[in-house]
Amino acid sequence: MLHAVVMAGGSGTRFWPASRKLIPKQLLSLSGDRSMLQATMDRLGELVPAERQLIVTNKILCDAVRQQLPGLPEQNVVGEPCKRDTAPCVGLAAAMVAKVDPEGTMVVMPSDHVIADHEKFQQAIVTGSELIDQDPTRIVTFGIRPSYPAESFGYIQRASSIQGSRIPAFQVENFREKPDRVTAEQYVAAGNYYWNSGIFLWRASTILDALKKNVPEMHSHLEKIAEAMDTDHFNDTLEKEFTAIDGTSIDYAVMENYPNVVAVEAPFPWDDVGSWQALSRLHEPDEQGNTVVGSHLGIDTKGAIIHAQPGHTIVTIDVDDLIVVQTGDATLVAPKHAEERVREVVRELESRNQVDLL
Repeated sequence: MLHAVVMAGGSGTRFWPASRKLIPKQLLSLSGDRSMLQATMDRLGELVPAERQLIVTNKILCDAVRQQLPGLPEQNVVGEPCKRDTAPCVGLAAAMVAKVDPEGTMVVMPSDHVIADHEKFQQAIVTGSELIDQDPTRIVTFGIRPSYPAESFGYIQRASSIQGSRIPAFQVENFREKPDRVTAEQYVAAGNYYWNSGIFLWRASTILDALKKNVPEMHSHLEKIAEAMDTDHFNDTLEKEFTAIDGTSIDYAVMENYPNVVAVEAPFPWDDVGSWQALSRLHEPDEQGNTVVGSHLGIDTKGAIIHAQPGHTIVTIDVDDLIVVQTGDATLVAPKHAEERVREVVRELESRNQVDLL
């Protein structure tokens, strides 16, 4: 059977001050009326029933996630006791899926993507599932055809075409880390590179076997957690064993070394909404190139990103290419070219122990 796993434990520090520890980016509505997490679940449609949907998040977010997804069984929201990157998150979910469905297939998705065409997304998942049914040792990922030489995404180098796939699919030659500008331009010009979407399909048993081979110590901790499932000491075991894991990404732990990875060319529009400038792709800018969410009065203002809470108006005069974000207790003002430095704000607030702003 097909199971859906959503990774929803991120902190979204690049979206400060709107994104906070208790209400991070994935719980915010940055595009439309639904939060990013709710939109992620919406796009599954009827492909995966609620009882086979699993959310893995930070334990402090479990109640908020359950409030946003009241139709999900309570036990299907799992709280990680600490942050350990994506490989332990995936491994924990795979162990839980394998416990109830040893031959189950998992679609693993981040909770903070924007994919507007639900039908094409579901078609791509069905295609990936068919490829795995043909060869259960396959791992399937989804490549995004690059529209510009992005330096903030990893890349997938494709090789030979997979015959018989209803959507173009290719054997993967290599995974490439986030490149510099010149290298990114070379990838785009070559025509055989995709952006790495971070959406995966695999049998639960396949990814567990790969983790056991590549990161045996991590797998050992996950095994102990799996053995404690459905027992009274599960929570204590999860806390102890998950905390003991030396975390790493699933790309590094498995994907970059796995010999049988297939990339399906994503037929759907995709945005990973990584920073405030993503709002310009999600909302139509005005005639001056300003992207405005909320109330804004701009005089001689061009190319700005404005995000205001209801009941508050932001006024700008004679400025270009600024990010201005207002919340009830903090306001961010920064040039667009410095948006990556928003993370520095969060680190500085942590060093000052200003927990009320985190």
